[in-house]
Amino acid sequence: MDRREAIKAISVLLGGTVVGGTYFLTGCKANESTMLTFSKEDIAFLDEVADTILPETSTPGAKAAKVGEFMTVMVNDCYEKEDQEIFHEGIKKLDEAAKNQYKKGFMKMTPEERTALLTALDAEQKEFQKNKKPEERSHYFRMMKELTLLGYFTSEIGCTQARRYVERPGSYDGCVPYKKGDKAWA
Repeated sequence: MDRREAIKAISVLLGGTVVGGTYFLTGCKANESTMLTFSKEDIAFLDEVADTILPETSTPGAKAAKVGEFMTVMVNDCYEKEDQEIFHEGIKKLDEAAKNQYKKGFMKMTPEERTALLTALDAEQKEFQKNKKPEERSHYFRMMKELTLLGYFTSEIGCTQARRYVERPGSYDGCVPYKKGDKAWA
């Protein structure tokens, strides 16, 4: 996925449904009894997954925005217990998929191998979403991808470096010139 596709995807994401969307509307609240623990290795793993989805180009990538930490906070504070478990198990499933396909863990893979694996998982989650029943939970990779996009494009780096940003408190200009290829406005 290149930067332009990511910006298009975030537009869909922010306008569409996010896993745990009711929590965004009602307010995210951490519940100590349902919080899962994420190790430093889990956060580093999620940073690498996020950086594969949104790598560094002319702007910093998702790892620079500390998206891995963001994901853990959002999962613990905003996801229902079942979704938390799916996400947490997804870390293991993703690493197992890497070992099955490339005979090494995700963290030891080359950037090209990581991209190929995540592209295959993205196709898998899209097919899953197409055929899932309403009562079924989302695919773990869909959660990771959504949180990557949300975390990056709501971070300071994503807002000020990946998109055009002009600080204008108290003012709104609904008619801003746009040329094809321009960065989206933050």
